[in-house]
Amino acid sequence: MLLCGIDEAGRGPLAGPLYIAGVILDEVIEGLGDSKKLSERKREALFDEIRSKSRFHISRFSPEQIDTLGISKCLSAGLREIMEALGEADYLYDGNSKFGVSGIRTMIKADATIPEVSAASILAKVTRDREMVELAPLYPQYGFEGHKGYGCASHIEAIRQYGYCEIHRKSFKLKALQPSLF
Repeated sequence: MLLCGIDEAGRGPLAGPLYIAGVILDEVIEGLGDSKKLSERKREALFDEIRSKSRFHISRFSPEQIDTLGISKCLSAGLREIMEALGEADYLYDGNSKFGVSGIRTMIKADATIPEVSAASILAKVTRDREMVELAPLYPQYGFEGHKGYGCASHIEAIRQYGYCEIHRKSFKLKALQPSLF
């Protein structure tokens, strides 16, 4: 049975969408690895090769969907969507939770060692990063083109100064932004 690797990008940021990708490789691709450990240039170079040498599906969940459904329900829905789109396969998801979806195996750090999961990691991350760069000019005060919505010091300071914008996840509460009780 064919192996379908699954990974996501955008699970923990304060802003922007969540992407979940599933990949069944049709050909061997050299240089795959954990997308977080590859340079942006390397990820970009692999992106088109993965798309041309695989069957894949990418699910997207907006900040509004994340706020309404919760991150776990979005992940569950994305896993089911990938399984429906790609059909019968041996599904392997990076991590240790199946989010209530049967028919999926999990493996911690699979994105570093299993080519199909590495490919999914790259598709999800590049797709999400590209969207954040496209959105950045609409909200220039936040610096999304640099941190991609993650909770770095400059992003938290921008939220303090300007408040949330429409692509922020309002349900994600930051201790750094909560009033102190002491």
